[in-house]
Amino acid sequence: MITEKLEKAFNDQITAELWSSNLYLQMSFYLQKEGWDGCAHWMLKQSEEERDHAVELAGYLAKRGGTAKVSMVDVVPDGWGSVEEVFKHVYEHECHVSQLINELVDVASAEKDKATQDFLWGFVREQVEEEATASSILEKIKKAGAAGLLYIDGSLAKR
Repeated sequence: MITEKLEKAFNDQITAELWSSNLYLQMSFYLQKEGWDGCAHWMLKQSEEERDHAVELAGYLAKRGGTAKVSMVDVVPDGWGSVEEVFKHVYEHECHVSQLINELVDVASAEKDKATQDFLWGFVREQVEEEATASSILEKIKKAGAAGLLYIDGSLAKR
């Protein structure tokens, strides 16, 4: 059985994951409009992944006797500038999500819920990968320059 405090924290994270999904979806729309179809595709896949995280958290909550709730998901930004600026925002956002996941683990620890801590460590490990991926793409964009960005765009279309 999951505690009320942990259930609330999970529901807050579900909402945060859905906001992230909407953010990446909006970035996909923006990049597509700007003609960066490969980057737009990558963002669409990222959006789907964030929604899947929300569903996974909700499923775990149900298994532990909790109730998943979708709160109001705030509006996301809709313009970023260059592709580099978009991916800089992605990297910063993934760092923020890592902090949210770490805080959720802290709540599970304070509630002495070892099963939930174990479940959440998968998300902690995934955030290490998410940050590394976003950082890697951002660094490649910085190094590639305008002409190289076409190659990166094509590469991201393969995700």
